[in-house]
Amino acid sequence: MIHTHDITGLILAGGRGSRMGGVDKGLQSFRGLPLALHTLMRLSPQVGEVMINANRNLAAYESFGVPVWPDSLADYAGPLAGFLTGLERCETSWLLTVPCDTPLFPQDLAARLAQAADREGADIAMAAAPETDDSGAVRVRTQPVFCLLRVALLESLVRFTQGGGRKIDLWTAQHACTIVPFDQPGDDPHAFHNANTLAELYTLEGLGNS
Repeated sequence: MIHTHDITGLILAGGRGSRMGGVDKGLQSFRGLPLALHTLMRLSPQVGEVMINANRNLAAYESFGVPVWPDSLADYAGPLAGFLTGLERCETSWLLTVPCDTPLFPQDLAARLAQAADREGADIAMAAAPETDDSGAVRVRTQPVFCLLRVALLESLVRFTQGGGRKIDLWTAQHACTIVPFDQPGDDPHAFHNANTLAELYTLEGLGNS
């Protein structure tokens, strides 16, 4: 059984925000709060501890009252750099990663990923959610930045990133990974919608469950 206090949450706020004009995405306003703070408030009840991965405006993130750690890899190496930083700093057995730009993520995310990892004996539990493709068909697609990771995977990720690996799926495929679909009755269809642009962020403000 994986308990709440066995899980540390990591908010990924280390990107360049290039599709949002280069702004620091986690500090953009969502329903009156910075996105990353909204994410923190949604994540905190689900886990034992929370930390933030950010690469600029560190004082602003530190004002949220949780530890803030920049990438240990140089040059904005992507989400896996955040995973690596989180695994290096994590003091619990499990790390749950969530991005700062998906503010409606499920309030039972940690519980469902933990149940699946426990049930399957997996090292990684990854969320999946329905998305409409270009043809209008709805498919359940993995959401690789929503990952529950066994902290013992640190050594593996160090090797992968030192070898130049940057794609989450290529690394998780090396381990026992269970996919957890969030497509059940009652699941918010907008839960995994992220904001890559300010227009998408404004749209998200009017959607989903509070």
